[in-house]
Amino acid sequence: MVSKKEQPGDNSLRTPFRSRKTDLNVIKEFMDQHYDEPLSIAQLAKMANISPKYFVDLFKKTYGISAMDYLTSVRINHAKRYLAESEARLRDIALKVGYKDEFYFSRKFKKEVGVSPSDFAKDARRHIAACSSSAIGQLLALDIVPAAAPLDPKWTPHYYYALRTKIRFHLHLTAPYDQVPFEVNLGKLVQARPDAIIGTDQLTSMEIAKMNEIAPSLIVAAQDHWRDQLQRIGRFLNREDKAGQWIRRYEQRVQSAREQIGNALGQQDKILTLRIYGRSIHNYKNRGMEEVLFRDLQLQSASPGGVPAGSPLTLEQLAELAPDRILVLVCPEASSRAFWLALQHSPEWRKLAAVKNRHVYPIASDPWCEYSAVAVTRMLDEALLLFTGNCPNGFQDYSYGESFAN
Repeated sequence: MVSKKEQPGDNSLRTPFRSRKTDLNVIKEFMDQHYDEPLSIAQLAKMANISPKYFVDLFKKTYGISAMDYLTSVRINHAKRYLAESEARLRDIALKVGYKDEFYFSRKFKKEVGVSPSDFAKDARRHIAACSSSAIGQLLALDIVPAAAPLDPKWTPHYYYALRTKIRFHLHLTAPYDQVPFEVNLGKLVQARPDAIIGTDQLTSMEIAKMNEIAPSLIVAAQDHWRDQLQRIGRFLNREDKAGQWIRRYEQRVQSAREQIGNALGQQDKILTLRIYGRSIHNYKNRGMEEVLFRDLQLQSASPGGVPAGSPLTLEQLAELAPDRILVLVCPEASSRAFWLALQHSPEWRKLAAVKNRHVYPIASDPWCEYSAVAVTRMLDEALLLFTGNCPNGFQDYSYGESFAN
């Protein structure tokens, strides 16, 4: 990081051995820290030891945004924070973010944000960024479509196809879906200029610190119950009433689905959830699935006691468990799909009672591998559809926040 003591033009910023990209990273960090000072292209180019024209072209090519637009984004993001979290006068806020003229700052803010600073302060935290698919699911339950969020047609098709045109800034989907660090999204977050960011404690401390530099951030514990997460996010965004409304309506839907599925399945049917990965069958469990199927719907589990989630199972063990109904999650890569096709023709598989009775239900990772208010509601609807063939007031047929209204 560049310290406040380092001045533009320091030799430390212009060593001939540093690559151009490294030079730009140093300049960009300098802008992040010195946004409250008068900065010019000529000054920044001199720091990088290149011509102003080359600096302008190189910065835009490297970061996808011009240097001055980036500086404006940093200043406006900080101004949003001051407006939302302090009672400072407009003139003081303008000075804090690098504008000597409060009237120019006000015009600039309105041009960039769409509302005046005073109007923004009255209704702060309207444009929210989500750092994970589960954060999307929590925000949608609060009637908030995020301004920036990770979307992927393979892993989160529901959100991708429903929201790809509504969410302007598409972030990369990172762990556990992809191993790329969340840091790759920081540039997009700066451009999105969110009023607040919702993340999880699966992010690194450095990534969280970077997010907090962009906008006030709420980090929720991934291990907390989805209801607790939703209520905490609701408090942070002044939407506690929406959180409580969603939870109450979810519980009403659980009661209805429990009765319908109980009538269709009877009291004795045992459910087993499996995952096909590579050339193996695995005992599969996750939080959302366990809560919806076995706690909320009160179905009986055929899962072997004491066998950890993810443990491989043989066909002989499956026969001993004798599940009445099987939910199967097949991993999308070629070897898993090939094994699943071959397994369905296996004599041992075809002898299972659930297979004979056609009570085997393929399920997808979306929504069954996500944990959020929206995801568990979609699981509930899918379970109702799988086991009864009917899903009145289907969740996907309604706009978010209105799915329980009818």
